[in-house]
Amino acid sequence: MNTIHRHSGQPQGTPPPHGRLSHQKLRRTLGTALAAGLGVTLLSGCGSQQLLSIGDLSSGYNREVAFMSIFAIALSIIIFVGVSYALFFTVNKFREDKHTAEPAQFHGNNRLELILVVVPVIIVMFLAVLTVRSMAILNPVAETSTKIDVLGRQFWWNFSYPETKADAGGTVTNGNEMIMPIKQDVALTITSGDVIHGFWAPNVGGQRAAMPATLKTWNVDTDRAGVYQGNCSQLCGASHANMRYKVVALDQERYNTFLAAAKAYRAPEPAADSPEARGYAIFMQGKPATGALACAACHRVQGTPAAGAAGPDLSFFGTRRTLGAGMWEFMTEEHWETPRAKEILHAWIKHSPLVKPGSLMPTYDGSEYLASGKKVKGGVLTDEEIDDVAAYLRGLKLPEEANYWNDTPVYGSSDAAASDTAASVPAQTAKTTQPTPGGNQ
Repeated sequence: MNTIHRHSGQPQGTPPPHGRLSHQKLRRTLGTALAAGLGVTLLSGCGSQQLLSIGDLSSGYNREVAFMSIFAIALSIIIFVGVSYALFFTVNKFREDKHTAEPAQFHGNNRLELILVVVPVIIVMFLAVLTVRSMAILNPVAETSTKIDVLGRQFWWNFSYPETKADAGGTVTNGNEMIMPIKQDVALTITSGDVIHGFWAPNVGGQRAAMPATLKTWNVDTDRAGVYQGNCSQLCGASHANMRYKVVALDQERYNTFLAAAKAYRAPEPAADSPEARGYAIFMQGKPATGALACAACHRVQGTPAAGAAGPDLSFFGTRRTLGAGMWEFMTEEHWETPRAKEILHAWIKHSPLVKPGSLMPTYDGSEYLASGKKVKGGVLTDEEIDDVAAYLRGLKLPEEANYWNDTPVYGSSDAAASDTAASVPAQTAKTTQPTPGGNQ
């Protein structure tokens, strides 16, 4: 895709004009220096397995903000040093033990008052010009940008690809894992289905509010393939800290492979009398005899009658390596087939609100849960039936060549030496937090 690079104004692959390259190198060098000084590595949330950096210069958005920040920080230092010097000089020179006479008054000193007014105005105007310049570079969204729609709800995220219509009907969508291409602008159109949320994946761009009944479009980007951490940055309820997601940035070829496979995807038809077939029946119909609700009422699975929109899209659940909007991460190639992953998935289906406060999923152990603000008694599924549903979900996989996790570096993984060190996904061990009382698939 021939997109316009927001910083050079040139089509990708076109050399910048003479003199422009040195300016870009200067900005990158200064930005790197700033990131080295300020780009601390932060924990992405209580219990999170991945770190994030506020100084990741692989993103053009971050490079521009870092370049602008250099001047603001430099001016702040100059002002601090100047004011501190004037303060200590004045205190020392006019100490009471050196001067017993009444100090001279300078009320009406027009020159001093002019300096005290003009200098701050010049500084503010200079910073305002820099800010407007950066906004003019960062805010425009090109028609050629890759488009992704983002929906935030308590307490999960859905990512839709409006330009890619699924062969089975509807739009290609993925829950809690956003797949994006590298080295081009990605236009995110963000909204909320309930309260105000904050979309923040600092490695690929700044944060934006996700507001109900409002669509906001802005750009993110990165030059480096990898898996990055994203969080909700706006206090939104009991599981605000558990409202996470992953950003998986792929090179263009792998991204195209993912989109093509997702477009053609139809959920596999389970073999007769298999656990997956029994799980499919419960997923679609529930168990009316015990009051267990159908999962399909809230979730969508591409290529099946399940078209619910109240919960995350589960079409590629078996390919995903996170659960509960990032509360648990399973980073091995076996991910869902490990005993620990199966145990947590079972607990999640059985009583989601127990392991994630505020989760609106119904319970399947007969416990009460909140529905439309009222307590409702949940239905009942046996442990074997819950395992059947889990088996069906684990089988919802993209083709292996479209598995976006394979060999994708995880930046900021907790077993890496630093935030800029990446661990290859297949080489990692499973990382999970305990399912303590405390969402969404």
